[in-house]
Parts: sequence; structure tokens; C-alpha cells
Amino acid sequence: MASAHPAPPAFVRLAAHPLRWRLLTALASGDLRVRELVALAGEPQSLVSYHLRLLRDGGLVTSTRSTFDGRDSYYHLDVRRCGAALGDAGAALHPALRPGSAREPGRARQHAGVLFVCTGNSARSPIAEALLRLRTGGRIEVASAGSRPRPGMHPDAVRVLRVRATVAAVLTPAVRG
Repeated sequence: MASAHPAPPAFVRLAAHPLRWRLLTALASGDLRVRELVALAGEPQSLVSYHLRLLRDGGLVTSTRSTFDGRDSYYHLDVRRCGAALGDAGAALHPALRPGSAREPGRARQHAGVLFVCTGNSARSPIAEALLRLRTGGRIEVASAGSRPRPGMHPDAVRVLRVRATVAAVLTPAVRG
């Protein structure tokens, strides 16, 4: 009987094996020799070498020879290829997970937005709105609301925001961080 389910993408098949995942995560922190990977994995060299070959054949790992004497090979994660393969795996699961799908022609670009909500919308949420707006430089759409809004802001909240705005205006962008 033929299966109605497609095979998992190559990245998933390669990375899902526990030893290969340990090798990938170890290589994510930097270049390593086989003997270093053997020590980290706690597995025999023949097994580690076998799985490294599968990762190399799959394009997730590459190796270079030592520039000192050429005897050692250093393995490293091909981050660009891993990212592309991971994106392809996401797209195989659902079209919305395709890299860049939010920017397809004819579709509006999606913007991040935050809504702060408190009871009266007189102190907490307006302060949070102002701080996030200042901190992100307007890159995120921010608003505040209240479940039972009061007619105006609390006088202390106004004072705090006025002081914060004065301090922010004085600080240079380099100091603001």
C-alpha cells in the first residue's frame, strides 16, 4: 500500500538522528576535529566519521585541512546551507513557513504591533506604550487601552512621562542604546 504522506525533507532526516544532532550543535560553536567530536559525543571514531560523512554529503557540514601541516581536518557547520535547508523543511510542512512568504508580491508587508491593556488606561499601559515607542524608535506600532478607561491620565503618570521625555531628549542616540 502506497503512503499518502510524503517523506520528511532531507534536513529533517539528517538532523533528526540524535548523534548527528549532537554533532551539528557541537559544530555550531566552532570548527572541530574528528577526535574532538569523538570526545564530545562519547562514541567510537568510526561511528562519528560515518555520521559526519552523511552530514557532509547532505551539505550541512564542510571540512577544511589544517593550514599548519595539512594532516588534520576541521569540520564546521555550513550555516547558510543549514538555514536554507531548514527553511525548505518549514515550507514542506506549511506554505506560510516558506522563508519570505510574508513579502510575496501583492501581499501587504506585515508589521509588528503591541497593544498594552490595563484597567483604567490612565498609568500603566500609557507608560508602557511610551517606553516601547521610545525604545524601538517607532519601528513597532504601539497602542494602549483600558478595559474600563478613565477620562484622563493619572497626574503621576504624566509627570513620569514628561521627565522620561526630557531625559531622552538630552541623551544622544549612542548613549541611549
